[in-house]
Amino acid sequence: MKFSVILGNLGNTCDRFLSTGYKDQPSKAEMFRQAASIQGVAGVELVGTWDITAGNVAEIKALLEDNELACVAIFPDHFAQKRWGRGAFTSREPGIRREAVETTKEMMDAAIELGCATLNLWPGQDGYDYCFQGNFDEARDQLLDGIRECARYRPDIRLALEYKPKEPRTHSYMARAADTLLVALETGCDNVGVTIDTGHAFAAGENIAESAALLLRNKRLFHLHLNDNYRFWDDDMIVGSVHLPEYIELFYWLRKKGYDGWYSMDQYPYREDGRGALNESIRWIEAVCRKMDAFGPERLDSLLAEGNAVRVCSALREMLGLV
Repeated sequence: MKFSVILGNLGNTCDRFLSTGYKDQPSKAEMFRQAASIQGVAGVELVGTWDITAGNVAEIKALLEDNELACVAIFPDHFAQKRWGRGAFTSREPGIRREAVETTKEMMDAAIELGCATLNLWPGQDGYDYCFQGNFDEARDQLLDGIRECARYRPDIRLALEYKPKEPRTHSYMARAADTLLVALETGCDNVGVTIDTGHAFAAGENIAESAALLLRNKRLFHLHLNDNYRFWDDDMIVGSVHLPEYIELFYWLRKKGYDGWYSMDQYPYREDGRGALNESIRWIEAVCRKMDAFGPERLDSLLAEGNAVRVCSALREMLGLV
């Protein structure tokens, strides 16, 4: 399993109630060092304007090399600037839509320089808040046009579309796995796929294993962000701290369908030690997968074929040593 972390998770993760955050902000170099110090972490994800710009690519490349880390993915910033407040790819202003495309292309160029093969697109402001505020047909065309232009600009870069049902808008245009798969397929571009953020999927009411199986069936699961929550909100908690059985099923299906991408930690440890929280997530994943291996994949196959809920619950207890 290839583990990575989003660099900003190691910083001062502020919330809307305390914009200054609950911790001190470490330097960029210190965050890279912390990422590299987590056992098993081989890569980081970077956010445009927060971590990387067109002007600091050489500096970031040096930090990656010094810490022997790969750049796993780059997020273009389509969500954290005032200009995107009423949409990026789906803004009613043609000039803003053009800026969203050009921002994406700029980050694609940076990715090439850093040896990064994936851009993670989360256009979080592309959505609506009230009835009769979203022009669904027009917005769909604008979203497709923008993503398609970016995909054709550099076919050697994969665009992984990250879905989320809400926040910062009350409704997002890419809200669920199937919705987003349809967008990817409608572009007609093989380098457009989907990112599952497990917390977003939980908040959307999905079974993450079913979502993964659907995307892998269509060869469009490009990337994974792993965290946990209580389904009401995107709490970005330690992996497995809430939905452990569903995570077991997810890892089973990822293996069954041959997922070979990165397992990237995406958490917002507001008050917790960031490095400790990310490390704990990876240790949970490794421990669960060891338990699955010891239990035997063929036994899980048999349970799936039988479909007996009582036997499944008994088997999960046995697998986890709760006997």
